Amino acid sequence: MAYYGNLALRPERKPQETPQPARQRETVVRRRQIPIGEKLLYMFTVAVCAVVAGIIIYRYAEIYQINRQIQDMNRTYQQTTSQTKELQREVEKLSDPDYLTKKAIEMGMVQIDPSRSIKVGDDAVAMNTAKK
Repeated sequence: MAYYGNLALRPERKPQETPQPARQRETVVRRRQIPIGEKLLYMFTVAVCAVVAGIIIYRYAEIYQINRQIQDMNRTYQQTTSQTKELQREVEKLSDPDYLTKKAIEMGMVQIDPSRSIKVGDDAVAMNTAKK
């Protein structure tokens, strides 16, 4: 059969066998083991690093918690301060003499004659007991 570039018609080639060299003695390279003392030293170093990392993480957790408490206290302080300011404004409003006079008139109280004097205190109590 003639081969004209058509792979379907091309005869398969047989792989050539390469001659195998005679088997030589194989050398097995064994890795030297790490001594037990060195293994313990590495393990101790890793354990110390883990403990230090744990302590650092624990401290960061404490710092985070303290910062959270500080933020809560600041928020509470600001709320208390604003409430105090509101109550102070209310005290000033309620202590105003014009407001007190107006409220007294609304409640049905009457203003006394300014020419009459009223004594308040120990003298008034002494006078009341003397009249009896």
